[in-house]
Amino acid sequence: MKSFLLILVAALLVATIVFPIARPAVSASPKATAETLKQLEGEFMKAAAERGSQGYMSYYADDAVEVPNNAAYIQGKVEIAKGMGFLDDKNNQLAWKPIGADISASGDLGYTYGTFEFTSKGKDGKPTVEHGKYTSIWKLQKDGSWKVVLDMGNASPAPK
Repeated sequence: MKSFLLILVAALLVATIVFPIARPAVSASPKATAETLKQLEGEFMKAAAERGSQGYMSYYADDAVEVPNNAAYIQGKVEIAKGMGFLDDKNNQLAWKPIGADISASGDLGYTYGTFEFTSKGKDGKPTVEHGKYTSIWKLQKDGSWKVVLDMGNASPAPK
C-alpha cells in the first residue's frame, strides 16, 4: 500500500510539471505585424479595383462599423455594402496608402491609417479628385483572416 501511495504521489507531481509544459500557449497570430496589416491594405485596394464593391466588402467583418465623413455611422457589413455601389463604376477609382499601422500585444487587433484619393467624373464630364485620410481597425477572425471592424475617413485638402 505504501509503494502504491508513493507511485500515486510521484505520478501527480510529474503530471503537474509535464502537462502545463506540454500544452503550448495559444497565440492569436504569432507572425502578424504592422507590416502584415499594411500588406493587407494593398490587397484590399487591389480587390476593390478589380472587383468593385464586392472586392472591397470582402475585407469587412460582418459586424463592421463605417464612420463616413459628414454622415451618421453605418453598422453592419450588409448596410455598409448598400452605399458602396459607386465602386462598380469604372469611372470611379479609390486609391489609398497606409502611412502607419500597429498591432496589439495580444496579436488579435490592429489599426492602419493613411491617405486616400477618389477620382470620378464630375457632372460636367471632367475628372474630379477628392483627397482625404482614413483609419481602419482590423480584427483577427476565428478563421485566421483579418477583417476591418471599424473604418472611417474624412476629407482633406489636396496635398501640396
